[in-house]
Amino acid sequence: MIQQPSNLAELRAAWRAVNDLPASALEESCFRLVNAATPKLYVSGMIGGFDLDAQEFVQAVHALDAKAIDLHINSPGGFVWDTLSMYEALKSHAATVTGYVDGLAASAASFLLQAADHRVMATGSRTMIHDAQLVAIGSPAQVREAADVGDAVSNDIASIYAERAGGKPASWRAAMSATTWYSATETVDAGLADRVATKTSGPDNRSRLILARYRALTA
Repeated sequence: MIQQPSNLAELRAAWRAVNDLPASALEESCFRLVNAATPKLYVSGMIGGFDLDAQEFVQAVHALDAKAIDLHINSPGGFVWDTLSMYEALKSHAATVTGYVDGLAASAASFLLQAADHRVMATGSRTMIHDAQLVAIGSPAQVREAADVGDAVSNDIASIYAERAGGKPASWRAAMSATTWYSATETVDAGLADRVATKTSGPDNRSRLILARYRALTA
């Protein structure tokens, strides 16, 4: 992992301003934990940008004593370093993690998905990958540092895609630079997910009526 920029607090503040996040967002979390026999983590909305957002997620994951964890994602992405810490927490956990993209896994959310042992796309869901986005303020030296860090972090993310999906990091970086969107099936074809979920349905209404009539006649 590369060193974080020296003006990280200022970058977080600028990122929040650019995304026009209200003060109430400080009280919101990017995730929700439902602690059950198989704990479920729901990651939705913008990820991170606030100092305690990722910290609380990491602490919650580390505290889970479970053999399996379900991760549900519907997020446009968010702050890269927050998501990387969340990624590492999931990847290092002893549990088998199954990641579900319920709607959207874009930007940072797309590499958070790669922490899962099994990756499932809902029908109609999508993923999007792109280079790390920058908001830089400060002196020319600080702006150059932010650009260099953004380039290096993008390479790190490309390596995550290559590790799970195959191919070379440079090829993934090219797709990131172009900002590439994938349908559920295309995500699987690209190797960023394992399968598209299939809905298991019971008998249709006609079958239910026939079965009910049979039971009535044979009662």
